[in-house]
Amino acid sequence: MAENENIINEAMPVEEKAVEETPVMEAPVEEAPVKKAPKAPKQKPVPDENFDWNTSHKKFDNYSDAERAKLEDQYAATMNQVVDHEVIEGTVVAITDREVVVNIGFKSDGVIPIAEFRTNPNLAVGDKVEVYVESQEGSNGQLVLSHKKARILKSWDRVNAAFESGEIVNGYVKSRTKGGLIVDVFGIDAFLPGSQIDVKPIRDYDVFVDSVMEFKVVKINQEYKNVVVSHKALIEDELEAQKAEIISKLEKGQVLEGVVKNITSYGVFIDLGGVDGLIHITDLSWGRINHPEEIVKLDEKIKVVILDFDDNKKRIALGLKQLTPHPWDALDPNLKVGDIVKGKVVVIADYGAFIEIAPGVEGLIHVSEMSWSQHLRTAQDFLKVGDEVEAKVLTLDREERKMSLGMKQLIPDPWANIRDRYPVGSKHTAVVRNFTNFGIFVELEEGVDGLIHISDLSWSKKIKHPAEFTKVGESIDVVVLDVDEENRRLSLGHKQLEENPWEVFETVFTVGSVHQGTIISAADKGVVVSLPYGVEGFCPNRYLKKEDGTTAKVDETLDFKVIEFSKESKKIILAHSKIYEDKEAAVKETAEKVADKAAKQAKRAVKQINETIEHSTLGDLEVLAGLKENLEKQEAAAKDEPKAE
Repeated sequence: MAENENIINEAMPVEEKAVEETPVMEAPVEEAPVKKAPKAPKQKPVPDENFDWNTSHKKFDNYSDAERAKLEDQYAATMNQVVDHEVIEGTVVAITDREVVVNIGFKSDGVIPIAEFRTNPNLAVGDKVEVYVESQEGSNGQLVLSHKKARILKSWDRVNAAFESGEIVNGYVKSRTKGGLIVDVFGIDAFLPGSQIDVKPIRDYDVFVDSVMEFKVVKINQEYKNVVVSHKALIEDELEAQKAEIISKLEKGQVLEGVVKNITSYGVFIDLGGVDGLIHITDLSWGRINHPEEIVKLDEKIKVVILDFDDNKKRIALGLKQLTPHPWDALDPNLKVGDIVKGKVVVIADYGAFIEIAPGVEGLIHVSEMSWSQHLRTAQDFLKVGDEVEAKVLTLDREERKMSLGMKQLIPDPWANIRDRYPVGSKHTAVVRNFTNFGIFVELEEGVDGLIHISDLSWSKKIKHPAEFTKVGESIDVVVLDVDEENRRLSLGHKQLEENPWEVFETVFTVGSVHQGTIISAADKGVVVSLPYGVEGFCPNRYLKKEDGTTAKVDETLDFKVIEFSKESKKIILAHSKIYEDKEAAVKETAEKVADKAAKQAKRAVKQINETIEHSTLGDLEVLAGLKENLEKQEAAAKDEPKAE
């Protein structure tokens, strides 16, 4: 008994328990004290020992004790043995707008609020119901019963039994919640997911609130006491036989009627009567559409044709446009290559644009057919979706249903008379369009491009990349060097606008000449030196040593000697260290020459003296000896003279 009471208390809402368990407290009323006179002590009544308590003072009967006991047993046999806090079965004997009267075979009937039977709207007199005996005799002397508490006591057992057996149960939809509905099943709040309400998507859950529906228990979490029910499972069971019959009769090319069940960005799902099929967006219309909603609407009835299905017939591909003739079949039979057509741009891609010349008939204008220009561009530079354009039919394949169009063919080809407008040697102004490592692509006019090789940019400067010389979008003066009409190529030059300065440089920067220059950059093998007249030279690392022993660096201005000059390869080799090294060598060479000359003169004088001595007297010898000594001093002085310098 206590266990049942605990289950009921746990299952009952907090508000109900609070109402039942909270005692009513009356506030004490203070009264003024009243002084009363002392009363005389009462005398105790003395009972009559001969009084018969089994008899009534009003009426007397003629039943003996044995007869009375027999009658009481017979009367008790007509009554059920009722125990408080038990669940028993009763019979509905009456139903009013507010109450249901239930007979359980007790001395009195029980009255239950009709709200406790909301899960059974079809309740009728004579139905058997389970009730919970709250009290055999309430405050008004009547039997107190509860159908709700009886359902709570049996709810989990019944829910588990229904789950295991697959029994269909009734539930009352109490309210809406996130993702579905809350359903009262046997007094337990179960969850009905939105996807389990019906086989088709439900957009408004509120229409199901406050209604009674049939469900199947599909999941129970014993730990958290969670129950999940499904109404869709019942519908699916009913549709399974119908679905099997439909699938067995499916054939490719068969035309069926269906209802639009769901619309997505990639297609439309059609309910064929329990079987779903998909119309891909490309099979909705022969023309291009952005979204299926442009063609169909939800819940609309349409006819479709079966295009394909898998072996199990679970994936069914449907078509709508196939019910109408293909637009290519209705295309003008006189249309041919070379004709000019009008159309609207329906799709733009980097490689081109699709032009719809009739509903469902499209042609492609490749980006190379939009302009005579040769430099890289995208279709978005010329057209946008929705533009009305004229184009020329370049190819037409009715069997493959393909057509290619061209726009540039409607304007004159700029290469038709290119040699007349751009003869070799003519000068023009072009716009820089693109850079490469080997040169600059320029545009002389729409559709006429040319290349300036990097070696034709400057006579004097060595350019590593064209970006050092100009910028994209800038104008540049050019001269036409060559015209290749067949390959549509122009060779252009910029430096040819001036005379070749190397003819003059050959007379200025002669080998051995010294010029002042500034080191502007350094490389692994040497440095680049800026010389007068805007020309540049190269000085190897071995010639960068200065007279004080240090090495020349970038931004230093020094004198450089030309040690090599090449007009053909436009190359000037310089050296700084050669300047002072050559000067030292010249001084040394001069000193050696002076000393050698003095030595020769002294040697010649000594020889003359020796010859004279052989023929001279003693006095002459002394004079000659003095002369010899002077000559030797002069010879020694001549040898010391270079050192002094």
